[in-house]
This record gives sequence, C-alpha cells and structure tokens, in this order.
Amino acid sequence: MIKFFRKIRQRLLSENRFSKYLLYAIGEILLVVIGILIALNINNNNELKKQRAQELHYLKNIKTDLKLNIAHLNNYIATRQKAINSANAIIAHYEGQPIEDLKAFSRKTIDIYTWQKFSQINNTFQELMNSGNLALISNDSIKGILLNMESLYKSLKSEEEHFRYDAEIMLYEPSYKMMDMNPIVQNYMYYVSEGAVGENRDLPKVEFEAMLKDTQQKNGFVMAVYEFTVMNNQFRQMKDMCQKLIELIDKEIELDD
Repeated sequence: MIKFFRKIRQRLLSENRFSKYLLYAIGEILLVVIGILIALNINNNNELKKQRAQELHYLKNIKTDLKLNIAHLNNYIATRQKAINSANAIIAHYEGQPIEDLKAFSRKTIDIYTWQKFSQINNTFQELMNSGNLALISNDSIKGILLNMESLYKSLKSEEEHFRYDAEIMLYEPSYKMMDMNPIVQNYMYYVSEGAVGENRDLPKVEFEAMLKDTQQKNGFVMAVYEFTVMNNQFRQMKDMCQKLIELIDKEIELDD
C-alpha cells in the first residue's frame, strides 16, 4: 500500500502536475488523520468497555454486600427491640410492679448489659473509596445513596458511643459495686445454653431490691430505651437505603443485558 502511494507521488512529480500532487498530498494527510482518529476511537471504545465491565463487577459485589447487610440489620433490629422491651419491663419494676420471677428479671438486665456495636457489611464500597475508583460508578443516584449511607453509619457509631458512655456511668459502674455478678452470669449462661454450661443458682433478692432503689441505674435503663430506639430508626433507614440501592443496581445491570 505504501509503495502504491509512493508511485503515484513520483508519477505526479515527474509529469510536473504540481497542483494535482498538492491535492493528492492533502488527501493523503487527511487519510492519515482519519486513520488516527479511527484508531483513537476504537481504543477509546475498548477502554470504555473495560471501565464498564469493571463498574458492573463492582456493582454486583456491592449488591452482594447489601443483601448481607440487610440480613445483618434485621438481626440487630430484632436484638435492639428485645433490649427495648426488656428495659421497659425493668423500668416498670422500678415504678412499683413487683418482681414475680427473679431469674427472668435478671435475664432482662443482661439483655441491656450485653449489647454489641454494629459493623455494616460494605467491603466493596470501602475498596472503591480506598482505591480511588468511586468515579467508576457512573450512576449518580447509586453513588449518592452509597455516600449518604456512609454518613448515616457514622451517625449511628456516634449514637453507639453515646450509649456506651451512659451504660458505663449509669449501669455497669453502680451494678458492679452493688451486686455479686457471678450468680447472675452463671444463671444466664445456664439458661442460654440449656444447661450445657453455667449453674442454676439462687439469686440474691436483697441485692435486686437495692438495685430497684437506685435512681442512677433506673436512668440507665431509661436511656437504653431512648438510645436503642434511635439506633433502630437508623438501622431501618439504612435498610431502606440498601433496598433502594439494590433496585437501582438491578436496573443499571439490565442496561447491559
């Protein structure tokens, strides 16, 4: 092909047909430019396809994380609600309701004492952030909800830290000073393990009666109701975000099917 064009140039020059040679040269330059543009376009399209494939890979992994996170959230919502119910039952005893089952009452206190912090399942989002690849997510709605959910998670962690402080001051510290925790813990382990571990011990009623006169501990259970309710509302917001994200991701994936 190169030899063919060279022969044309040489013939035009030998025949002193300069104007035609000039037109030919311009045409040859245009062909080269067009060829370069086509090559660049092909290369750009290939790069876009690679980026899209990478984006879809991330979206599918995010969807997997979201499904796991929803199950995780459901578990925490149920656990927090159980703690709220237990705290309300304990407060009722502070306000005059007699304790009929000391061991059941003790188990309700442990529902609050043994609360656990929440950690969301968002490994893919963290990978996107740490690698600087968040820009690969082209759907602004998906990207926006991911960032809003991270902001909500930070608010939740702040609420957990608030309750941790309240629990240490109003629940753990006074109860550890006032009560012998060993029979309480032994009974609880015996109950949850169905007798496999722990011991079915009698509980010191006098200590629980003293506990019910301690306003500081009552306030700890009151704060547990309030703060666990706030956390559950945050969990439900996060769950709604997860479900919305799954819908958006499914629609985005369908565009390439």
